[in-house]
Amino acid sequence: MTTSTDSSHTRVTLIGAGLAGSLLAIYLAKKGIKVDVYERRPDMRKVDISAGRSINMALSTRGIHGLKEVGIHDKIMAKAIPMKGRMMHSVEGKLSFHPYGKEEWEFINSISRAELNMALMNEAENYPDVNFHFNQKCTGFDVKNRELALYDETTDRETRLPVNTMIATDGASSAIRLEMTKRDRFNLSQHYLEHGYKELTIPPGADGEFLLEKHALHIWPRGTYMLIALPNLDGSFTCTLFFPFEGEFSFETLNTEEKVLSFFKAQFPDAVPLMPTLQEDFFANPTGSLVTIKCAPWFVEDKALLLGDAAHAIVPFFGQGMNCAFEDCTYLNHCIEKYGTDWQKIFPEYQSLRKANTDAIADMALENFIEMRDRVADAQFLLRKDVEFALEEKYPNRFIPRYSMVSFHRIPYATAYERGEIQEEILDELCQSIQSVDELDWQKADSLVQQRLPKVE
Repeated sequence: MTTSTDSSHTRVTLIGAGLAGSLLAIYLAKKGIKVDVYERRPDMRKVDISAGRSINMALSTRGIHGLKEVGIHDKIMAKAIPMKGRMMHSVEGKLSFHPYGKEEWEFINSISRAELNMALMNEAENYPDVNFHFNQKCTGFDVKNRELALYDETTDRETRLPVNTMIATDGASSAIRLEMTKRDRFNLSQHYLEHGYKELTIPPGADGEFLLEKHALHIWPRGTYMLIALPNLDGSFTCTLFFPFEGEFSFETLNTEEKVLSFFKAQFPDAVPLMPTLQEDFFANPTGSLVTIKCAPWFVEDKALLLGDAAHAIVPFFGQGMNCAFEDCTYLNHCIEKYGTDWQKIFPEYQSLRKANTDAIADMALENFIEMRDRVADAQFLLRKDVEFALEEKYPNRFIPRYSMVSFHRIPYATAYERGEIQEEILDELCQSIQSVDELDWQKADSLVQQRLPKVE
């Protein structure tokens, strides 16, 4: 058992060196705060630890803002590929492209989770007061005594580490959140989807070319499940199958290579010729689960704070998990600018700024799963999208599609949720008796928008 001490308010201990932890380390270092980051996994820059869990990230405005604030936007964007819309693949192999927004700048960016994580760690280590400690599994936190329990998986040694201020960025399975559940009046809800996910691959062509449209997020929507594909710089696509755990067509029933191939040929026939390692990938890569977590409070006095997925894990169907966590870092940084290192003031204000918004994006992400797997191929859905864009063009300060509010603006998530509900009601009224946007009753539209949607600040 070893012990080390530090009582300075300008030293912070982070648990977790993932995307949020690594970005936060940079934010803190730029404020002159000393940072120690403890990570359960080995250093991914030295050991390949993706193991079929390297789902590409969809980087958008909120995340980009954080990267700009710490001065690494250009470095990161050089590793990203713009995706201007959804490319839909029907069972018959028919393609249809649906742009995310009406403006040229309204696109999201595909980036490798691992590449982004490594770039953030490298940047953090440019600051002499940032230190990463790998293979350090957090096994508990004694809140009363401010003492962190760590287990070194390489030396088989346990350490009790006194810390002053600790921020948990250790993801959906947060060990620190688990400790907080033991405290009185800690509220926690977690909901697992009946669907899981499996990573698959479309490799580049013989000359390194992209075998699908490069600047699109590809979706094969099939009602209760779907396949998606995001581009990589090397010409490959990282694919993800979102699929039920149990049922007639499920991970449970696709239990042989023959069944997997037969199913894919029937449901995703245009993808199969592009996936030469389909069967091997299907059985070699793990099946991940999808969970929504909400909890409160996120902090204990000035001792500990939950941030990112540790506080509010969400499902990936709005492409906002990382962007939301990066925005957490942005807001925490603003609180530090206001209060210095008075964590007793920072933590409650930070939670008050973020909690309603993270709850809102969690709900929107669940709703968007239904849209992506089912509604995107529906004619009425496409009509509503056309009407949305038409209303946005005429009322740019009042009617902004929810997807745009979330992905291309920094409008608070809770505001985007509330305005999105009103806009859905307006669309219900305007689209119920028309077949195309040309038939839109503009007098009625003007009345509804002006009365129900105040200008966006």
